[in-house]
Amino acid sequence: MKYVIGLIMISSSMNSQIIFDFTKNTDIQYWRIVDDIVMGGRSSSTFTLNKEGFGVFEGNVSLENNGGFSSVRYRFEKIEVREYTMIRIRLKGDGKKYQFRIKPNTNDYYSYIAYFKTSGEWQEIDISLDSFYPSFRGRRLDLPNFSSIHIEEIAFLIGNKRAEKFKILLDKIELK
Repeated sequence: MKYVIGLIMISSSMNSQIIFDFTKNTDIQYWRIVDDIVMGGRSSSTFTLNKEGFGVFEGNVSLENNGGFSSVRYRFEKIEVREYTMIRIRLKGDGKKYQFRIKPNTNDYYSYIAYFKTSGEWQEIDISLDSFYPSFRGRRLDLPNFSSIHIEEIAFLIGNKRAEKFKILLDKIELK
Protein backbone atom coordinates (compact mmCIF):
# COMPACT_ATOMS: atom_id res chain seq x y z
CA MET A 1 0.00 0.00 0.00
CA LYS A 2 2.84 2.44 0.74
CA TYR A 3 4.16 1.82 -2.78
CA VAL A 4 0.85 2.80 -4.40
CA ILE A 5 0.56 5.98 -2.31
CA GLY A 6 4.11 6.90 -3.28
CA LEU A 7 3.29 6.50 -6.97
CA ILE A 8 0.22 8.71 -6.64
CA MET A 9 2.24 11.45 -4.93
CA ILE A 10 4.98 11.29 -7.60
CA SER A 11 2.40 11.39 -10.38
CA SER A 12 0.60 14.44 -8.95
CA SER A 13 3.86 16.35 -8.42
CA MET A 14 4.78 15.76 -12.07
CA ASN A 15 1.48 17.39 -13.09
CA SER A 16 2.70 20.85 -12.17
CA GLN A 17 5.17 23.31 -13.59
CA ILE A 18 6.73 26.14 -11.63
CA ILE A 19 6.36 29.56 -13.25
CA PHE A 20 8.22 31.33 -10.44
CA ASP A 21 9.41 30.13 -7.02
CA PHE A 22 10.60 32.82 -4.62
CA THR A 23 13.54 31.95 -2.35
CA LYS A 24 16.28 33.89 -0.60
CA ASN A 25 18.48 33.46 -3.70
CA THR A 26 15.82 34.33 -6.27
CA ASP A 27 16.73 36.85 -8.97
CA ILE A 28 13.80 39.25 -9.34
CA GLN A 29 15.45 41.68 -11.76
CA TYR A 30 13.02 40.80 -14.57
CA TRP A 31 9.92 41.71 -12.56
CA ARG A 32 8.77 45.19 -13.67
CA ILE A 33 6.54 47.73 -11.95
CA VAL A 34 3.88 49.35 -14.14
CA ASP A 35 1.88 51.94 -12.22
CA ASP A 36 -0.72 54.42 -13.42
CA ILE A 37 2.02 57.04 -13.84
CA VAL A 38 2.25 55.73 -17.43
CA MET A 39 -1.10 57.50 -17.90
CA GLY A 40 -0.44 60.51 -15.65
CA GLY A 41 -1.57 58.98 -12.34
CA ARG A 42 0.19 59.18 -9.00
CA SER A 43 0.18 55.60 -7.65
CA SER A 44 3.50 54.12 -6.61
CA SER A 45 4.71 50.63 -5.79
CA THR A 46 7.81 48.54 -5.29
CA PHE A 47 8.73 44.91 -5.79
CA THR A 48 11.44 43.49 -3.53
CA LEU A 49 12.64 40.24 -2.03
CA ASN A 50 12.39 40.14 1.78
CA LYS A 51 14.86 38.43 4.12
CA GLU A 52 12.64 35.31 4.28
CA GLY A 53 12.81 34.98 0.49
CA PHE A 54 9.28 36.10 -0.43
CA GLY A 55 8.48 38.52 -3.23
CA VAL A 56 6.92 41.67 -1.77
CA PHE A 57 4.65 43.80 -3.95
CA GLU A 58 3.54 46.86 -2.00
CA GLY A 59 2.66 50.47 -2.42
CA ASN A 60 -0.03 53.09 -2.53
CA VAL A 61 -2.82 53.37 -5.08
CA SER A 62 -3.83 56.97 -5.69
CA LEU A 63 -6.90 58.25 -7.52
CA GLU A 64 -5.26 61.62 -8.16
CA ASN A 65 -4.93 62.78 -11.76
CA ASN A 66 -7.21 59.97 -13.03
CA GLY A 67 -4.97 57.29 -11.53
CA GLY A 68 -6.02 54.13 -9.77
CA PHE A 69 -3.76 51.11 -10.27
CA SER A 70 -0.40 49.55 -9.49
CA SER A 71 0.98 46.39 -11.06
CA VAL A 72 4.03 44.21 -11.33
CA ARG A 73 4.70 41.94 -14.30
CA TYR A 74 7.10 39.19 -15.22
CA ARG A 75 7.96 38.21 -18.80
CA PHE A 76 9.62 34.89 -19.61
CA GLU A 77 10.25 32.40 -22.39
CA LYS A 78 7.01 30.80 -23.58
CA ILE A 79 5.66 28.07 -21.32
CA GLU A 80 3.35 25.51 -22.87
CA VAL A 81 0.13 25.22 -20.86
CA ARG A 82 -1.99 22.71 -22.81
CA GLU A 83 -1.37 19.96 -20.20
CA TYR A 84 -2.58 22.18 -17.32
CA THR A 85 -5.98 23.46 -16.22
CA MET A 86 -5.16 26.02 -13.55
CA ILE A 87 -2.67 28.39 -12.02
CA ARG A 88 -1.95 28.06 -8.29
CA ILE A 89 -0.49 31.01 -6.40
CA ARG A 90 0.78 30.68 -2.84
CA LEU A 91 0.66 34.08 -1.18
CA LYS A 92 -0.15 36.16 1.85
CA GLY A 93 -2.26 39.19 1.10
CA ASP A 94 -3.76 42.04 3.05
CA GLY A 95 -7.46 41.23 2.70
CA LYS A 96 -7.82 43.19 -0.54
CA LYS A 97 -8.94 42.15 -4.03
CA TYR A 98 -6.30 41.77 -6.77
CA GLN A 99 -6.12 40.74 -10.39
CA PHE A 100 -3.84 38.05 -11.72
CA ARG A 101 -3.10 38.54 -15.41
CA ILE A 102 -1.65 36.31 -18.11
CA LYS A 103 -0.62 36.93 -21.69
CA PRO A 104 0.04 34.30 -24.34
CA ASN A 105 2.09 36.89 -26.26
CA THR A 106 3.81 39.88 -24.68
CA ASN A 107 2.98 41.96 -27.77
CA ASP A 108 -0.80 41.55 -27.28
CA TYR A 109 -2.38 44.87 -26.31
CA TYR A 110 -4.75 43.14 -23.88
CA SER A 111 -4.38 40.71 -20.99
CA TYR A 112 -6.46 37.83 -19.74
CA ILE A 113 -7.49 38.55 -16.17
CA ALA A 114 -9.00 36.86 -13.13
CA TYR A 115 -9.81 38.43 -9.76
CA PHE A 116 -8.95 36.94 -6.40
CA LYS A 117 -9.46 38.08 -2.82
CA THR A 118 -6.79 37.73 -0.18
CA SER A 119 -7.54 36.70 3.40
CA GLY A 120 -4.67 38.26 5.36
CA GLU A 121 -3.26 34.76 5.95
CA TRP A 122 -1.13 32.44 3.82
CA GLN A 123 -3.32 30.84 1.20
CA GLU A 124 -3.25 28.98 -2.09
CA ILE A 125 -5.29 30.64 -4.81
CA ASP A 126 -6.39 28.31 -7.64
CA ILE A 127 -7.56 29.98 -10.85
CA SER A 128 -8.86 27.90 -13.75
CA LEU A 129 -7.11 28.86 -17.00
CA ASP A 130 -10.40 28.93 -18.90
CA SER A 131 -11.84 31.46 -16.43
CA PHE A 132 -9.39 34.20 -17.50
CA TYR A 133 -11.20 36.72 -19.69
CA PRO A 134 -9.72 39.30 -22.09
CA SER A 135 -9.57 42.89 -20.85
CA PHE A 136 -7.96 46.14 -21.94
CA ARG A 137 -7.79 49.25 -19.72
CA GLY A 138 -10.44 47.92 -17.39
CA ARG A 139 -12.92 46.92 -20.08
CA ARG A 140 -13.89 43.37 -20.89
CA LEU A 141 -13.36 42.59 -24.57
CA ASP A 142 -15.81 40.71 -26.76
CA LEU A 143 -13.39 37.83 -27.29
CA PRO A 144 -13.35 34.25 -25.97
CA ASN A 145 -11.81 33.42 -22.61
CA PHE A 146 -8.21 32.22 -22.49
CA SER A 147 -7.62 29.12 -24.63
CA SER A 148 -4.04 29.53 -25.82
CA ILE A 149 -1.46 26.75 -25.66
CA HIS A 150 1.22 28.93 -24.04
CA ILE A 151 1.87 31.99 -21.85
CA GLU A 152 4.84 34.33 -21.67
CA GLU A 153 3.79 36.98 -19.16
CA ILE A 154 2.13 37.08 -15.75
CA ALA A 155 1.19 40.09 -13.65
CA PHE A 156 -0.44 41.15 -10.41
CA LEU A 157 -2.56 44.31 -10.40
CA ILE A 158 -4.50 46.19 -7.76
CA GLY A 159 -7.08 48.74 -8.88
CA ASN A 160 -10.15 48.74 -6.65
CA LYS A 161 -11.36 52.25 -7.56
CA ARG A 162 -10.20 53.64 -4.21
CA ALA A 163 -7.07 55.16 -2.73
CA GLU A 164 -5.40 52.51 -0.58
CA LYS A 165 -2.14 51.09 0.65
CA PHE A 166 -1.47 47.46 -0.25
CA LYS A 167 0.98 44.66 0.38
CA ILE A 168 1.13 41.11 -0.88
CA LEU A 169 3.81 38.44 -0.19
CA LEU A 170 4.45 35.92 -2.96
CA ASP A 171 5.87 32.44 -2.44
CA LYS A 172 5.17 30.36 -5.55
CA ILE A 173 3.30 30.54 -8.87
CA GLU A 174 2.74 27.27 -10.73
CA LEU A 175 0.65 25.54 -13.35
CA LYS A 176 -1.45 22.60 -12.16
